[in-house]
Amino acid sequence: MRVAADLDRCVGAGQCVLTAPARFDQNDEDGRVLVLAAEVDEDAAEEVREAVAVCPSQALSLVER
Repeated sequence: MRVAADLDRCVGAGQCVLTAPARFDQNDEDGRVLVLAAEVDEDAAEEVREAVAVCPSQALSLVER
């Protein structure tokens, strides 16, 4: 599966970075999400699901390959 970010919805809250810092970062200019690792393997799936769940603007989603 892959994680996708909708930058139009992102408000830069940073909850994804706090939850999964190896997968997400924030743009220095506007604070919006940067997806560092879009492909999600089973080892990271739980952490990424948590990041998707805590996103206050629902800007993150999981997409089946």
